[in-house]
This record gives sequence, C-alpha cells and structure tokens, in this order.
Amino acid sequence: MLKIKTKKQGAELTSIQCNGKEMLFDGKTFWNRQSPILFPIVGRIKDSKTEIEGQIYEMSQHGFARDMEFNQIEENHYVLTYNEETLKKYPYKFELHVIYEIIGDTLTVTYKVKNIDDKIIYFGLGGHPAFNCDYSNGEYEIVFSENEDKIVFLKLKNGLIDTEKAQNILQDNKIYLKEDTFDNDAVIMKNLKSNKVILQNHETNQKILEFDFTGFPYLALWSKKGAPFVCIEPWQNTADKIDSVQIYKDKENIIELPKDKKFECKYSIKF
Repeated sequence: MLKIKTKKQGAELTSIQCNGKEMLFDGKTFWNRQSPILFPIVGRIKDSKTEIEGQIYEMSQHGFARDMEFNQIEENHYVLTYNEETLKKYPYKFELHVIYEIIGDTLTVTYKVKNIDDKIIYFGLGGHPAFNCDYSNGEYEIVFSENEDKIVFLKLKNGLIDTEKAQNILQDNKIYLKEDTFDNDAVIMKNLKSNKVILQNHETNQKILEFDFTGFPYLALWSKKGAPFVCIEPWQNTADKIDSVQIYKDKENIIELPKDKKFECKYSIKF
C-alpha cells in the first residue's frame, strides 16, 4: 500500500511510504531537498546568465520552481502561475501543474505546462526524486530494461556539459552503484533505448523500485558523497554546454511551446 505526502513549497514530495516503509529520503542530512521540480531550466546555465528575447536574465541551478510556493488545487495537484517575481527571471507567462497520483503500487508524477502568453515560450523541465538507498556497501545496481549499446554518458565540468564524453560505466547492462560513482557529480545519460530502470540489491535480488521515464530524452543519477540516497532524475534537457553562446531558445532539446498549447510529460515509480 502506497501513501504520499506533499507540500505547497516547490510542490515537492515529502514522503512516500510503501507498506509503512519510507522510500523517500528525509531531506534533513547531506541534502536539504527530497524531490525538487526542475523548471524552467535543468542544471546550470553558463555564468548563471542567459539571453531571452534579447534581454539578459539570471537563474540559479535548476531554476526557480523548486523554491516557490505553488497553489494547491486538490490534495495532490499543484499549480505555479507566472507572477512579477518569475517575470524578473524568465519573461514568459505560463502555468506549471504538478500532479501526484497513486494507482495500486505505482506513483505517477505528471507535469503539465500551459502557454498563457501571446507568443511561443521555451523551457526546460525535469524531476529529481531522492530514494533511500545506502549504496556504500556496493550491493545496489541500476538495471536497464533494454540493451544499451548506443548509450552516451555526458561529462560535467564545473556544472556544465563538457565537450568530452564521460567514461561508459555500464557493465552487463547495469550501473553498479559504488562509493565513487558520483565523484564527478551526476551520471548523465542520453541515447537510451530503455524507458525503464530498476533499482535493486544484487546480493539479495530484492527489487527496490522500477522507474519509468518514458518520454524523457535524458536520465541522470546523483547522490552526495557518503549520503544514503540515490536520485533517479528524468530530464527533458540538460545544463548548458561549456561552449554555450548562452541563447536560451538555442539550448539543446529546449521545449518550444506555441501560444495556447500545453505540454505534458510524466514519470512513474512502481515499488
């Protein structure tokens, strides 16, 4: 049986209990977040600045949505609507809906972005849930549902995507989580064939969860050194490249949404 708790601040998950066991990281030690929403950028932009509609805007890593209070429409349905504060950082009029839904043993997280501007808007979007998992013992692995013979690992340099690729750490179509897995920051992947990954203990063969990220071009894994959690992050786009010309709408895989249109994506976690 699944139970969740959420909050207006950042429309963030604060608890996922599966048969009474807490699956979500507590957000109290090592990292003060639990499942932030990444909008309207994923990762960092070069020099924290970008050009939008001919003007220079500043945004901190992963954007502003995670730090704002959403309006609550229903128990687990939140919306963030543009306001004077957002327009200073991002000059587009939008609605961002975040909806949490439990069906059986599966939690689905849906993001809906509506363009309520009189022009095309552009944005980045991603999830960042942290799951309890003390991988320091080397017993945990991420298993891909398809044969990942085309996978590409992106390399971060000072928070930006490097021109060099990172080392391919796939073994037997798995990523073995070790103490040094995140020494170079997040593990970021693209060109994936899989729509699902499984987090499991390879010593006991116990499956912790199955994560379905269908419709997201990137998947990232992240944790802090020595922290007993692992983030599984579905991304629509990534940080700027180190050689970025800092034009926002030219970011790789930026989402372009015409006037009066809606964009929707979702990920689900089966426990």
